[in-house]
Amino acid sequence: MNAQRRRKTLPIQGKKTYFFSDAHLGLGSKNEDRAKEERIIAFLNHIRTDAEHLFILGDLFDYWFEYRTVVPKGYARLFAALAELIRRGIGITYLAGNHDFWMKGYLTEEFNIEVFPDPIERIIGGKRFYLHHGDGLVKDDRGYRLLKRIFRNKFNIWLFSWVHPDITAGIARWSSRTSRNHTSGRKYEATDMIDFAAQKITAGYDFVIMGHNHQSLRKKLGRGTYINLGDWMRENTYAVFDGKKLDLKQWDGQ
Repeated sequence: MNAQRRRKTLPIQGKKTYFFSDAHLGLGSKNEDRAKEERIIAFLNHIRTDAEHLFILGDLFDYWFEYRTVVPKGYARLFAALAELIRRGIGITYLAGNHDFWMKGYLTEEFNIEVFPDPIERIIGGKRFYLHHGDGLVKDDRGYRLLKRIFRNKFNIWLFSWVHPDITAGIARWSSRTSRNHTSGRKYEATDMIDFAAQKITAGYDFVIMGHNHQSLRKKLGRGTYINLGDWMRENTYAVFDGKKLDLKQWDGQ
């Protein structure tokens, strides 16, 4: 990816930039999942009144696998809400998380959503933002980094695509549970993420935003600020930048 795309300047013009992550749709019971989807849709309908751009920092779904002509069932209401944002001229960027190993062109081709597999930087309102899902930052976690390379290998994805979607869905759910069990309760993960954010701020970034560990946090680090977006399973938290300050907020349905 060239530097021009990674450092694109987004005009503010009195509008706001929003960030959220880690909804993990598909996790939990059918009723829990529907309630979560409705919360997100209400949030999206709210921000369309003043949003310039929306960044989704990964793991919107608990698993996602695209075939050439098939995508996972469900979430038509959510996709309609995202499409309405695009129709109104609001940009959407999706940054793949650790549950988004198998994304192809669906979101871009159908909805004109930018999708990036790796961390990106953006200049918004003259401020430098570094955006990262947050996975893979635990020191000496070689096992996860190896697993990530295996899951994102194009040949392995091609092989996997020959399996029937009902079977791949089961495998994907197993992989999702394995990932969650691997990372649950790792208090040191948050510390390593803060250390990483501090390094980026020392390197010149004004804001570092991540998700992944489901623990919302706003922390001043030297001349910059680190925000962890939390999740939409327990916290319903998001960040908003108005061109001057970056706030961490909780969606209460209002």
